[in-house]
Amino acid sequence: MDTKVIQIDPASEFLENHPFAEIRVGDSASLVRKVTNRDIQLFAAVSGDVNPAHVDALYAKSSHFHEIIAHGMLGASLISTVLGTRFPGPGTIYLGQSLKFLKPVHIGDTLTVTVTVKSLDEVKRRLILDTRCIDQDGDVVISGEAEVMAPADKLRIHRTELPEPLLADKNVRYDQLLAAAKDCPRIRMGVVHACSREVLEGALEAHRLGLIEPFLIGPVARVRSLAELHRIDLTGIALIDVAHSHAAAAKAVEMARTGEVDALMKGSLHSDELLAEVVGANSGLRTARRISHVFVLDVPRYPKPLLITDAAINVTPDFDTKVDIVKNAIDLAHALGIVEPKVAILSAVETVTSKLRSAMDAAALSKMADRGQITGALVDGPLAFDNAVSMAATQTKGIQSRVAGDADILVVPDLESGNTLAKQLEYLGDAQAAGLVMGARVPIVLISRADSAHSRTASCAMALLWLKYQRQLQA
Repeated sequence: MDTKVIQIDPASEFLENHPFAEIRVGDSASLVRKVTNRDIQLFAAVSGDVNPAHVDALYAKSSHFHEIIAHGMLGASLISTVLGTRFPGPGTIYLGQSLKFLKPVHIGDTLTVTVTVKSLDEVKRRLILDTRCIDQDGDVVISGEAEVMAPADKLRIHRTELPEPLLADKNVRYDQLLAAAKDCPRIRMGVVHACSREVLEGALEAHRLGLIEPFLIGPVARVRSLAELHRIDLTGIALIDVAHSHAAAAKAVEMARTGEVDALMKGSLHSDELLAEVVGANSGLRTARRISHVFVLDVPRYPKPLLITDAAINVTPDFDTKVDIVKNAIDLAHALGIVEPKVAILSAVETVTSKLRSAMDAAALSKMADRGQITGALVDGPLAFDNAVSMAATQTKGIQSRVAGDADILVVPDLESGNTLAKQLEYLGDAQAAGLVMGARVPIVLISRADSAHSRTASCAMALLWLKYQRQLQA
């Protein structure tokens, strides 16, 4: 009796089955699938199986296999894919499956998954099939036997288009920051009014990771009580006792001015309290550059870090202030390893018009870059937000620009628009935020009081990289 190998076009818009009456012993079908890290992460997310052998690279290095391996059932699930979508196909009822896992599957392995009919039960329309997964080296990694009830009738139906799952690894760029900072000596950081759990945990985690030597500035009794409440160990951590948040800001700025600390972190006090001391005419940390704030966001749907400025300090910056805002952001981008950042000056439109001050400012800033008055980056504007970050929007509107659609830095018209944009990306776009104040004598970690310890640690790594960059320039 002739047997057949079922050939299926995986790109076909239709799924077509093979009724029981057409099936013979020896008939088979296969699919080929390369296993990716994304496959493993998606399987872990759906199944809840977060065994570190599958998702924790550091743990996996010390395991028997020395690297991440795929879940056994991930490979086995591809057998179900063949049975349900290829052979016998739609209408098949899966009744049973035996499995033997013979060899681990690694990221990058290419599996050929084959099912072959071993026997038929014409009364019950049941099939027994040999099932096996073979890797690119020809080794069987999974073998087994499936029992199914084959469909009685012929079906040809449209393939259902599934939504593209969004898988955001929030640790990728965080880990990149830590890796860039790992060989740098710790910096001394004054933590201003360290009176919240998030502030303490962020500072202590940055200390544990070798990024900072924290000086906790605030009412010591309150700090100790908070640490005890949340079981945070302060052994070996310097505590600077002051009465309240205003005094903490003044003391922190004094310590930075005299060189006792290399950087500052805003704790559980309002930004204005700290910044008022930073910009003090006689006792602050001013430089020739206007101070500004830069958010560094890890946005799941954007392929690289996105810097947004200024969304925290300068409310309605004039043109000269915007020049410094742009230069500060470029400097930070360089410190983070972005050699030639692409700077998009945002407005509501992408055309120059005197009706919008932001558009006129953007055009002038771009011309300054053309004339070498702003260096170290590609600068273009005015650009609307969509044109700055979406290549599709750029192409639709016919914009010719080396910045449009691929911006590293977004320079917003004013604080309100910038803060709204950054918070929307964080809370609705699931972005991870870090932030630094630039233009002062020392870098200042400044993020929302509601942000996580994770964000504070990432910001500490940025401060360390900024100081490293500055020292390299001065060497």
